[in-house]
Amino acid sequence: MNSELAATRPLAGIRAAGRADALLAAFCAALLGCVLIWGVGFSHISALHNAAHDTRHSTAFPCH
Repeated sequence: MNSELAATRPLAGIRAAGRADALLAAFCAALLGCVLIWGVGFSHISALHNAAHDTRHSTAFPCH
């Protein structure tokens, strides 16, 4: 039984690392999404701003 327990311990480290990597990837994706929404939404280039504005309206996101 002791050898079985020792054999499964390395997998716990792999699962924890996988979860940490998944959380980091989700955080980076959310951060990138926020930057894109705010960056394009407040852009002075009217084509970018209008595209973001229309997209927000089509998804029922309040923008004004």
